[in-house]
Amino acid sequence: MKIISLDMYQTLFAAVCVLMLGRFLKARIGFLEKFCIPAPVIGGVLFAVFTCLCYVTGIAEFEFDDILKEVCMVFFFTSVGFQANLKVLKSGGKSLIIFLGLVVALILCQNFLAVGLADLLGISPMIGLCTGSIPMVGGHGTAGAFGPVLEDFNIKGATTICTAAATFGLISGSLVGGPLGKRLIEKRGLLDTAIPEDDTLLVEDEKKHERHTNMYAAAVFQLILAIGLGTIFSWLLTKTGMTFPIYIGAMIAAALFRNIGEYSGKFTIHMGEINDLGGISLSLFLGIAMITLKLWQLASLALPLFILLAVQVLLICCFTYFLLFNIMGRDYDAAVLVAGTCGFGMGATPNAMANMQAICEKYTTSVKAYLLIPLVGSLFADFINSLVITFFINLI
Repeated sequence: MKIISLDMYQTLFAAVCVLMLGRFLKARIGFLEKFCIPAPVIGGVLFAVFTCLCYVTGIAEFEFDDILKEVCMVFFFTSVGFQANLKVLKSGGKSLIIFLGLVVALILCQNFLAVGLADLLGISPMIGLCTGSIPMVGGHGTAGAFGPVLEDFNIKGATTICTAAATFGLISGSLVGGPLGKRLIEKRGLLDTAIPEDDTLLVEDEKKHERHTNMYAAAVFQLILAIGLGTIFSWLLTKTGMTFPIYIGAMIAAALFRNIGEYSGKFTIHMGEINDLGGISLSLFLGIAMITLKLWQLASLALPLFILLAVQVLLICCFTYFLLFNIMGRDYDAAVLVAGTCGFGMGATPNAMANMQAICEKYTTSVKAYLLIPLVGSLFADFINSLVITFFINLI
């Protein structure tokens, strides 16, 4: 079999081509746009299928220099760390604290279920963890980050399993969220409970994230400073004897920078620009991660994976419908939150927003849901999820 090796630049070139192909197809295929499938995933899956066919037929095997994947991953998760603003946590009030607690409970349930069911199926708990909160709440970004960590524990194909699970979660979360919210609203007559709310918090948050072209350089420097300081934090964490992802120190450093800036007022964190740079880094990271997938490694785990993922769908439905809805107030806002939580609890925040938009366009808006879902889904969920996953990896 012929080996085709791509160096760092060629790998990056292939990743960008895959990203552009994904955007082209997403703009022209309604299904992909409806379910908010990320462009790198669309193009990446097609490329991965191509490399799989080449491998299975014995035509060629592709090898990639993916060193830039780690760089892009660290930049992305550092941008996530900058989102951890304690002032925002306070401004959300009691509802935000309760909802955040429910999301933490969901993350724990996803992992306990995944690990426990894997044990019943007679497969490694680490493989089970590949279908827990790593791809569910974490999505493709966390899947690509923790896959290599699990592979270091001799879990062959962990990155491929995590990515496949994340794609399954994206579609499933989009499919179940809207119908669950709709059922609650109509069955319980919740439209009468919809109350117009003050949207000043949403307006203020949007103003804080305004972009300025001359601030992108400063935003890059802030990211680099956090990454540099983060290496010291990561080194200190390794002294505990526990295993942590490479980016955890940078996330902690970024969170410190953000809150020192917010509370001292001595310097400004350019969040709008940092969010944009984080988005670019995520796209490149996913592009490289997707083209390096080895789909043939999934063959022997097809049935156990299907069972594990099907049970995760059942979990999110029961958790949101029976627990989250009742705790969050049993009203219209709670029903919209159910739809949104299905979106980011099995996929990503854009899926959550799409689910809520579908509900709100049919009935009426829910300012409370539009405030809580982005705050928790974008600002705190990834940060907390990384810590919980790290705990489970070391526990197992």
